[in-house]
Amino acid sequence: MLQPKKVKWRRPAKGRSKGFAHRGDQLAFGSFGIKTLDTKWITARQIEAARVAVTRHMQREGQIWIRIFPDKPITKKPADVRMGKGKGAPEAYVAPVTPGRMLIEVDGVTLEVAKEALRLAAQKLPVTTKFVVRRDYDESQLV
Repeated sequence: MLQPKKVKWRRPAKGRSKGFAHRGDQLAFGSFGIKTLDTKWITARQIEAARVAVTRHMQREGQIWIRIFPDKPITKKPADVRMGKGKGAPEAYVAPVTPGRMLIEVDGVTLEVAKEALRLAAQKLPVTTKFVVRRDYDESQLV
């Protein structure tokens, strides 16, 4: 599972995500990708589940790039604990995403295989996504 080796603050503030992605909103590596249309926190477990779904469908052909990284610790207090007494312990790591952010990119497979693989990945994620194809993509490149 993805998580940072070291974090500056163990229990940071929640913060607010608003607006649209200005970085990481274009295809940079692959010919196909999925882009988010929502603002959400995506957990490391969800990212891993999406990665496994894509890898399995592509049968380890082609290449995958995961464009988000869960570097934000999320804390949670145990069940049945009274109010107060400080902040809870770090529970999981999340990647905050805003609309337009590219989540996963794929290359080295046909359009049909990429579309189905990324559809399966999108089902594992808590956001609505959009399938994106590189503008200069050409079917004949794969032969």
